[in-house]
Amino acid sequence: MSSDLISTDVLVIGGGLAGERCAIEAAAAGHKVLILSLVPPRRSHSCAAQGGMQAALGNCVKADGDNPTVHFLDTVRGSDWGADQEVARIFTEEAPVAVRELAHLGVPWTRVRGGKNSYVIKGERVEIEESIENDGLIMHRDFGGTAKWRACYAAAATGHAALYAIDSEVVRLGITVRDRTEAVELIHEGGRCQGAVARCLRTGKHFAVVAKATVIATGGYGRIYGQYTTNATINEGMGAVIALNTGAVPLGNMEAVQFHPTALAPSNILVTEGCRGDGAYLLDKDLNRFMVDAEPEKQELASRDVVSRHMKQRMRDGKGVDTPYGPHLWLDLRHLGEQHLTTKLREVWEICRDFVGLDPARDLIPVQPTQHYSMGGVRVNKDGQAYNMSGLFAAGEAACWDMHGFNRLGGNSLAETVVAGRIVGRRVAEFVADKDFEIQTSVAFAAMKKAERRAAEWLNRTGSGPSVYAIRNAMGETMMGKVGIFRNGEELEEAVAEITHLLAECDKAVLRSRVPGMNPELTFALRLKGMLRLALVTAKGALLRTESRGAHYRSDYPLRNDAEWLSRTLVRWADDEGEPTFSYEPVGEIDLPPGHRGYGSDERIEMRESLEQYNDGVYERQAVHGRLATVEAAGSRLRRGEWKGLV
Repeated sequence: MSSDLISTDVLVIGGGLAGERCAIEAAAAGHKVLILSLVPPRRSHSCAAQGGMQAALGNCVKADGDNPTVHFLDTVRGSDWGADQEVARIFTEEAPVAVRELAHLGVPWTRVRGGKNSYVIKGERVEIEESIENDGLIMHRDFGGTAKWRACYAAAATGHAALYAIDSEVVRLGITVRDRTEAVELIHEGGRCQGAVARCLRTGKHFAVVAKATVIATGGYGRIYGQYTTNATINEGMGAVIALNTGAVPLGNMEAVQFHPTALAPSNILVTEGCRGDGAYLLDKDLNRFMVDAEPEKQELASRDVVSRHMKQRMRDGKGVDTPYGPHLWLDLRHLGEQHLTTKLREVWEICRDFVGLDPARDLIPVQPTQHYSMGGVRVNKDGQAYNMSGLFAAGEAACWDMHGFNRLGGNSLAETVVAGRIVGRRVAEFVADKDFEIQTSVAFAAMKKAERRAAEWLNRTGSGPSVYAIRNAMGETMMGKVGIFRNGEELEEAVAEITHLLAECDKAVLRSRVPGMNPELTFALRLKGMLRLALVTAKGALLRTESRGAHYRSDYPLRNDAEWLSRTLVRWADDEGEPTFSYEPVGEIDLPPGHRGYGSDERIEMRESLEQYNDGVYERQAVHGRLATVEAAGSRLRRGEWKGLV
């Protein structure tokens, strides 16, 4: 084959935890694997995860009695009954295995210390006697929305430790990694994915990778919120974009966007939930612990969507600390002590020191809620196979595997990367073993030419059009201002109109730098239209969903409406089509019926049909704007992953 065409058994797009764990599973089965990564894998966004990884090991006193069923119940409640309960069950049963496996690979988990230990629980320092028999087992910390202490952690650098261990295994297995390389187009024909077109960020040169199986593991799309996100600058959603561009593969639940309560103000760098799990408080400008009154039972450890709304409302009520960058609240870690902060929360201590010049052992830390996680992504079944595209898989935050529904519990995403990586990797290995190479090179070269034309069009465009960065900034302001923590129909309609206008402006934008090779402005320009398309389907999906569920909160529809909206949003939008097409599918067979989450509002509209009718019958409703979405899916078909969405 020519240097413009590379072949492999398995192509993994993304070098973070999910992608590398999937690659390890496929390579261990004897298949040739190639990983494409925007950055060297150890700089992937997985490295930024701090607080912990949920797995029901039950090793400490406050975790006593924990098991996968309790974890499952917490996960479904946390999702506000938006999760696929079968997937949630698979995840919670596999998580303990995945965490112990990481210990085998070298992750230095924080361990139980037998004897007396001092903890801060709900504002009070308590002494707890840990069992001597459990000394040395993996320790847990408390996280929001959970009945037990369950988050396994390596101080405050859990993602860092896990990623280095996984990447070392990638190196040991001799898996090929091409970093500073971006997948820009899927190669597909007749409902079969055959690989991807990639662009070298060093040279600007395009090449095609043909593969029996392709895995999208590119992380989230938080950067559609501009600067208002904890996400790394590489998290611009290109995995979701190239899947959406096919017109066949739907994205799921794009309106389900999580906002983390404690991002450092004003930089929006993440301050882990592990701080509140270890006993930190939230304070308003008058130094009142408002979460004690707002959520008496869970306090600062209600789920993230609930805490973020309380914080935002507190600032709206004038109880935020005013600054030139907008209001913020305080996070108080001082009572935890310097010893605790410089060991179990050392990364937080260093972030506060380096980015705001504060010592959390002595100073209050300025925090604000900001965009953090994407529950939506490439819609896949329980095996990680993308809908309507044979040979295409997705894992991690890039996928809507849908164990998170409309709100993710802290620590579940980091665990999901390795759990889904193991499961999807095994399925990919089985898929590849059954397939022969039947690739039409003409299809690959046609896709490559298309990508090359797109780059050439940007370089050749002249005139006095807007800057791509000005369009990006406008997109971020619209998304945070009108598709944020609180949403309403009027503002969502404005957001759809504004993003539609920005899409038109994108076609007029002109580059200042016309270098064809290493050109960051061109690289971003090639992503911008896809980011705007993701922003539009997020805003429009939020407009169409006339209820509140988890992180999707409509002030004009404040009730969770199980009668009409116990469904998952699907959206398709080929790159040559003018408008996206929305449809809906059931959340899946229900083991835990919808009810009160145990925190937050208990206001909801109950289902009219019985659960038996829902699980085994036909679920229909009239969607907003007169769009009829009829979903026919027996529970058994859903379990087999045979759901065929509406087009």
